[in-house]
Amino acid sequence: MSEKKLIIPKRIVCADENNSILKNHAIEISGSRISAIKSVNKSIKKKFDGKVYEFPNLTLIPGFIQTHVHLCQTLFRGLAEDLPLLDWLKLKIFPFENALNKNSLRISAKLGINELLLGGTTTILDMGTLRYQEVVFEELADSGIRAFSGKCMIDQNDLMPEFKSNTKNEIHETLKLAKNFHQNNDGRINYAFAPRFVLSCSEGLLKETKEMMKDFPGSLYHTHSSENKNETQEVKKKFNKENIEYFDSIDVIDDHTILAHCVHLNDNEINILKSKKARIAHCPSANLKLGSGIAPIPKYLKEGIQVSLGADGASCNNNLSMFMEMRLASLIQKPKYGTNVMDAKTVFRLATIEGAKALHIEHENGSIEMGKKADLVLIDLDSSRHSFSEDDKDIYSDIVFASSSQNISEVMVDGKWLVQRGQSINYDQEELVEKGKSQLKKLLERL
Repeated sequence: MSEKKLIIPKRIVCADENNSILKNHAIEISGSRISAIKSVNKSIKKKFDGKVYEFPNLTLIPGFIQTHVHLCQTLFRGLAEDLPLLDWLKLKIFPFENALNKNSLRISAKLGINELLLGGTTTILDMGTLRYQEVVFEELADSGIRAFSGKCMIDQNDLMPEFKSNTKNEIHETLKLAKNFHQNNDGRINYAFAPRFVLSCSEGLLKETKEMMKDFPGSLYHTHSSENKNETQEVKKKFNKENIEYFDSIDVIDDHTILAHCVHLNDNEINILKSKKARIAHCPSANLKLGSGIAPIPKYLKEGIQVSLGADGASCNNNLSMFMEMRLASLIQKPKYGTNVMDAKTVFRLATIEGAKALHIEHENGSIEMGKKADLVLIDLDSSRHSFSEDDKDIYSDIVFASSSQNISEVMVDGKWLVQRGQSINYDQEELVEKGKSQLKKLLERL
């Protein structure tokens, strides 16, 4: 049986329904769950029959939840610069992904997971690549991170015809992967069906994928939509409909559909998302870097559409930090919507409990509450660059605007430490970097 743990931090930012901030409290962990939240008294350590961890200068928060990443692209960081989406895919990303083998995909996944954990992200929704998806699942399982992932499905590709499969094979491979990996590792690893986007998938593939989900309760439908104006123009030319309108016409949108980006939507599409309770994964850094635009997130939130955050891939962001996404998600909206929109508390919730809601795991994750999974992060908010105020209302601002991954000290998933004192437990940083350089060199030689 797992050792019982007692964590005594400086304060606890719960992200619960009441936005509770607790001082002089401790978290008791039994196995993978929070078994109690207790007031701290003089005898608490003496009476506890497990290991006590004291962090008098660290703040305890829920682990961040990123709802759109591409682990397979970590190896391509810095190699696909200054291009709009369709050129970026055609000239760089599709050729790079096409050149991946098992070894290069494995190190790409390791590098991405390590970076995410060091930055306080404990749960991800990952879109895989066309081949060797089992490698990504193996690395997710070994790493300790919580994840939804799935093979990227492509059965048509005008941008790079050699980077695709056929519909029958895509369905067959995806079904096999879902059977092997959905709800694995005590439910820590789950399947997310991942047709890439409208322009790379036939109608049959999109519809059959949705139908498959019925056999895998708790699975998700994860795709890209309405990221770039050239993309939406191509969709309109092909189907005489906008992206979301097309998805809706073939009945693949519901509350288990997570759509990355949604930068360019018309009013009808917004109404569709609202009525079908679909989820939007907002990726501000990637949208800016690819010149795609700024998604009107305050408008979506006002309409009651569920929004969460993701860094996307290292090749269209160069950074997998939730801190960067939180900061940008707030700041880019203020010139248009006003300085009081996307305040720090709202954005912090998008990165935690709203991410859990997007994945339908809010009963287990996303906030610090008794009975939930112990997916926890300890962050240093006492450095010289943070606010010197002891007022609780300033905590969210400190996290969102003044912090970075360097402020993360400890990270736990399922009650197990994965990062301690800012260092990964399961990864050797220098070894990862050297293997990454070696595999990238071999990959580029294969192009």
